[in-house]
Amino acid sequence: MSVERSPVTVGLLHPGRMGAAVGRLAVRAGHRVLWCPGGRSAATADRADEAGLVRAADLGALTAEAGIVVSLCPPAAAEEVARQVAGTGFDGVFVEANAISPARVRRIADLFPRARVVDGCVIGPPPSDRAAARLYLSGAAGDTGPVAGLFAGGPLEAVPVDGGVGQASALKMAYGSFNKAASALAAVSHALADVYGVSDHLLAEARRMTHDHLATPGHLSGVAARAWRWAPEMEEAAATLAEAGLPDELALAAAAVFRRWDGDRDDFGIPVQDALHHLRAADG
Repeated sequence: MSVERSPVTVGLLHPGRMGAAVGRLAVRAGHRVLWCPGGRSAATADRADEAGLVRAADLGALTAEAGIVVSLCPPAAAEEVARQVAGTGFDGVFVEANAISPARVRRIADLFPRARVVDGCVIGPPPSDRAAARLYLSGAAGDTGPVAGLFAGGPLEAVPVDGGVGQASALKMAYGSFNKAASALAAVSHALADVYGVSDHLLAEARRMTHDHLATPGHLSGVAARAWRWAPEMEEAAATLAEAGLPDELALAAAAVFRRWDGDRDDFGIPVQDALHHLRAADG
């Protein structure tokens, strides 16, 4: 990826915790970062001021000055924010950096008749001197380069993803579907252990765990081979959770995943790629 480092004017929508952290790094790198205070909370204004962001009169004024506009907002608002930006006639680089599906980011790209759209995703905590994160970017190299240049040398590492718009978002969905679901699973497990008074034993077993499931996909061959036994176990877990008044949907979903491997029963030699393929719906 060719990284451009000349100072530019950037529009940031909107400076939440992640957005303010990203904006602060761009300011530190010598760029002018604009934001729109209209309709924003006092907490947002405080974050933006502390990060060194400059207030724009309105969205039209922001897009008239900015060569790059970065959208970092709640996922549900992503298309509306993009539609508002497109409505101003923006003709620079629009960075769709929200946690949304590849299909949604492609729909957003279609909203812009003049701007070039870069698909981005941030993985990691709000970047700072104490915490690094990665900004994955996909799109035309001539457009991703200037975006990467906003943060060169800082704790937000720009990483190119081959392919067009949608590829960075696909990575975010793949990573987030594990990371967020794992947090929900941990919460439900600890809640169930608390109901039965076995929390100490659960923690002891958890601390013996050394396997990182996401980092070692090779073990999934064994998971597929054992799945015929694990699906009923997860259904028992779901029943136990329901009896305790806890959410059982995650356990039932896991059982449904395992049942897609029914045909791989005890096939411990199955290649990982075949096991992954068998998770896809027949018409997928």
